[in-house]
Amino acid sequence: MLLLVLQFIGLAAVIVIFGIMLAKYADAIADITGLGRTLAGLVLLAAATSLPELAVDCSFALSEAPDFAVGALVGSSLFNLLILGVMDFSHRYPDRIFSAASSKHILSASTSLLLTGVVILFLVLSQQNLKFVWNGFGLGPFVIFVLYVLSLRMVYMSEKEEEEEASADGMTLRRALIGYLVTTAIIFFAASALAPTSEKLAEVTGLGGTFVGSTFVALTTSLPELVTTAAAVRMGSFDLAIGNVLGSNNFNMAILFPVDCVYRKGTLLGDAELSHAITGCIVMVITAIAILSMVYRPRKRNVLLDPGAGMVVVLAILAISALYYLSPASTALPAP
Repeated sequence: MLLLVLQFIGLAAVIVIFGIMLAKYADAIADITGLGRTLAGLVLLAAATSLPELAVDCSFALSEAPDFAVGALVGSSLFNLLILGVMDFSHRYPDRIFSAASSKHILSASTSLLLTGVVILFLVLSQQNLKFVWNGFGLGPFVIFVLYVLSLRMVYMSEKEEEEEASADGMTLRRALIGYLVTTAIIFFAASALAPTSEKLAEVTGLGGTFVGSTFVALTTSLPELVTTAAAVRMGSFDLAIGNVLGSNNFNMAILFPVDCVYRKGTLLGDAELSHAITGCIVMVITAIAILSMVYRPRKRNVLLDPGAGMVVVLAILAISALYYLSPASTALPAP
């Protein structure tokens, strides 16, 4: 037990250190190339920090554990929103992350609503024996992936119309790219090792499998997002922070397609429990609140009643607590 805890802490420390470096390299690439912090966060940072989810979920698929795969991805989206809410709620600068200044991210946030909604739709349809299978592949994950690619194009076209001020602090593009690739690889392998460690810890505690997939494993695979988002906020790159979280949530849904291709026992969304639709609905509600906070322009905010970071944090914590009681405790962990 102690050895598992020490291993968990060590791997988490590696992710923290290199996650901070990753955010700096992604920010530098955005400045040097003119890509823009919104698109850099949505693509560069989100893809790098979401690679652990891809590795872990492919492992779950090979182990024929669709509940863990779907739960880890949808649950990771919930934790990502909680991370962003905590960052906004706790930082001391006068500007807020959830504000009208962040309205350029409404397109990405709306995409998150769309992709999560499609996941919920196919989870519900599967309970009616409508699994839409073609040659062993599920239609749902494929539709989600296509919509994700189309959303990236929309964000790119929108971002091209805005100019970013370059300030890469003397870093060359070559150095920034090499640093980005190296830190991404280190985070990928560290997080891939962290998830099995968290599974073993969860097994020792006797927590239910569905709850573990939606919370414990999702939390560990969201650790790169936590570190890089915190680093982006400290640098004052709010666009990078928001783009990272929303981009990761969209990427999480797109990951369902390659994971479904790996899962050969059936279809991923067709074999997963309907209980994951509850997590998905919660993600949609919190994302909608984030969108409201981006367009709401009051003269004076009410912390308790107005949409914003406080409401995001409270709802996310309540949702995680509810998942513990609603998840079936009898679900076993997949065999290693």
